[in-house]
Amino acid sequence: MFTFDICLIENSQQPFPEEVKLTVKGVNSIAKTDDNFICATLDWWPQNKCDYNQCPWAKSGILNLDLENKILTNAIKAFDHLRIRVGGSLQDQVIYRIGKPAKKCPHFKKQETGLFGFSKGCLHMDRWDQLNNLFNQTGAKITFGLNALIGRKQSSQDNSLMTGKWNHKNAHDFMKYTASKGFKIDSYELGNELCGSGVARRIEAEQYGKDMIVLKKLVQKLYPDPNTQPKVLGPGGFYDEEWFNTFLQTSGPNVVDGLTHHIYNLGAGVDPTLIDKIQDPFFLDQVAQTYKDVSTTVKLYGQWSGAWVGEAGGAYNSGGKSVSHTFVNGFWYLDQLGMTSTFNHKVFCRQALIGGNYALLNTTTFIPNPDYYGALLWHRLMGKNVLSATHDGSPYLRAYSHCSKKTAGISVLLINMSNSTTFEVSVVEDMNLYPNEETKSLEDISGDSNQREEYHLTPKDGNILSDVLLLNGTPLKLTESLEIPSMNPQLVDATLPITIAPDSIVFATLRGFKAPACS
Repeated sequence: MFTFDICLIENSQQPFPEEVKLTVKGVNSIAKTDDNFICATLDWWPQNKCDYNQCPWAKSGILNLDLENKILTNAIKAFDHLRIRVGGSLQDQVIYRIGKPAKKCPHFKKQETGLFGFSKGCLHMDRWDQLNNLFNQTGAKITFGLNALIGRKQSSQDNSLMTGKWNHKNAHDFMKYTASKGFKIDSYELGNELCGSGVARRIEAEQYGKDMIVLKKLVQKLYPDPNTQPKVLGPGGFYDEEWFNTFLQTSGPNVVDGLTHHIYNLGAGVDPTLIDKIQDPFFLDQVAQTYKDVSTTVKLYGQWSGAWVGEAGGAYNSGGKSVSHTFVNGFWYLDQLGMTSTFNHKVFCRQALIGGNYALLNTTTFIPNPDYYGALLWHRLMGKNVLSATHDGSPYLRAYSHCSKKTAGISVLLINMSNSTTFEVSVVEDMNLYPNEETKSLEDISGDSNQREEYHLTPKDGNILSDVLLLNGTPLKLTESLEIPSMNPQLVDATLPITIAPDSIVFATLRGFKAPACS
């Protein structure tokens, strides 16, 4: 294990720091993520999707997004295989314009009696071709959410309950076309927020499980090569223990590859206390039980599967207008990435890549918001092996550690939610393999790599509601050719402590640490 000595400096008048220990156990990993843990979504919402007297989606939906935008292309490319989930609330009203069942191909229109206030919509295959051109050009890994309501009827006793089997004919024709064109699909997901008590509609767990078996057989038929066969995901909604357990038991072994659930733990986007929740570690901790429960469900009933956060926007109904796209939202977002990874979640899909107030890219200019860069740093630095990282200091210091992704050693993420306290972190290595041996001092281990790489993230002018992010004091701006800027670390003498300023986030790579879990 590694021990970090952390000093708390309450203010400039306090001459002596308060020592706190952060322990990172490098002997074994506590969990593993997918190599492409970071995921972002593209949604179906049309331009007139509005909440709270605002319409923040503009032309960012799947059907009207400018796929030729250079910033969009470069933002996806920068990840080197960004995982993208194509789906959302309206996916269960999408008809695919292929084959006989799809002669009628309407546009999404406002409709009071429609699901989420909209009529059915249509995906033309020329638009699907254009989308895949973008995906192929940028190397994206695609999850496609299929319409799970086709063929079902409303229950006469319960308007929200949909009964009957899934009619897979339109999905079959769409998937057959997709396979014939050579479009690379990483996974297919069935339905959106239809599990448990549902959101607008719901399906019983037993029927959903049977429908997943049908989808699995479709995938095996259309993609016979196991090396290129897409995974099957579901149910894509909010966790309900009994429902999820029954769903996995009904679908049975080796059907559901990814158990997807949604997280909107910050409440409504219009909530005036949204910014306070984001900075409250005690509030943020409340969702940990859900992550733990989902992980337990997988262990008990779906060991062949893996837990995924299939959609998470923080605040629902498109996010908070003045909060969700700013620096402060990184306290919630990066903390959730750290937390879910410790509970053995394989993927975390952020709502949304573009669209709404919670987008990683500005909905109209496409310029990256602060959380885009936080996601990119995580993707580049944090490997899939998760290490235990605990400390008994201030709860406003959040700490996570993984094996480094592409170098020797470990990477740590330190989030300082305090607006007045500076933390100074000094590192001591203690593998704890042979308790009688002396603990190695920082000077002893720094010879392996006498410089530490640090990435300090702060908001412009110290304003946590700024959408301009500073990396090591320099604003991150697109290049003249509209490419994502280089994000170079600050090289620091490895024998010196890591300083984490108030309201800041730090990634650090410590190459001198030889954790057995990382070898």
